[in-house]
Formats: sequence, C-alpha cells, structure tokens
Amino acid sequence: MMTTKSFVFTGSGGQGVITAAIILGEAAAIYEGLNAVQTQVYGPEARGGSTRADVVISQDPIRYPKVASAHVLVCLTQEAYNKYGRIVQPGGLLLIDPLYVSQVKNSEACVVSLPMFETTRKEIGNPVVFNICVLGCLLSLTNIVKPESVLKALQSKIAPAYLDMNTKALELGMAMAKKKQQ
Repeated sequence: MMTTKSFVFTGSGGQGVITAAIILGEAAAIYEGLNAVQTQVYGPEARGGSTRADVVISQDPIRYPKVASAHVLVCLTQEAYNKYGRIVQPGGLLLIDPLYVSQVKNSEACVVSLPMFETTRKEIGNPVVFNICVLGCLLSLTNIVKPESVLKALQSKIAPAYLDMNTKALELGMAMAKKKQQ
C-alpha cells in the first residue's frame, strides 16, 4: 500500500523543472487515480533564476500542498542544492546531475548522480528534453507511477511534433537509472 510521497524538483529557470513536476502530478492524478498536488516557486527571471516545484502524491487526502521534508529531492544546479539540500529526509533520495552539482555535503539521503544532461545532449541531440530524461530517471528509481501514465501526460502537454523526442528522453532516463541500480 502506498503512503504519501513528497517530491521537490529544484534547478534554474529554463531547465523544465516545473514542467517535469506538472507531468508527474498529472500522471499520478489523472491516469493513476491518486491524489496529487503540485506547487511552484520561481525567481523573477524568465531564465536563470532559481526554480522549485513540489509534488505530493497519495492515496489519502492531501492536507497541505507544500513540502517541508522531501522523500525525493531533485537538484539540477549547485545553487539549488545549496539552498534546498537540507530538506531531503534521511534515507530519502537525492537525484543530481554531476555536471551541475559537484559538492554534496553530509547528506543522509541516498545520492544518485547521473549524467542526465550530457547523455540527453549526446543521445538525443537536443538538451531541451533534459527535464524529461530526469523524470525518466525518477520513475525508475521510485516506481511512483507507471511509465505509461507519464507518456499519457506527455501526450496531453507536448505538441505532437516533439512527442517522439520527449518519449525517447523518458526512455533514456529510465534506462540510465536501471543501469545505475544494477
């Protein structure tokens, strides 16, 4: 039986942090029948400012939409880690990309470092889907929702011309995380 799980996605404006959180929340709520809530905070800059998106997923009613202590924390910049690294629970999951986060200090979380940006750029040729690769890694590491549910959420959000590239990024992320777990 699933209990309430909390996710915090952090990074920089333009990395797709909020989009990834929205897609995860929609996959859980619309396609899996779970309760989900997503909130976001971002700096005044359109690109480059700090960004945070919280997602809470549960079978039970969700009484508060913000996350104070995350089961899963995704940090896509060093600044985001420095600011939010302390909110991941001991024994929780901290997902980072070593290209952007190089210093993790005294974390009691399980730290998973995967070269998601470079792999996306190299394998797909367009880093604009980096966030979907991150989401794929998250799916494999947590099994919070089925990949099919995320694909349905992607289909509802992404223009058809970009759906194939996003699907490949999701699959790439899932494969990267599965390989890391072996």
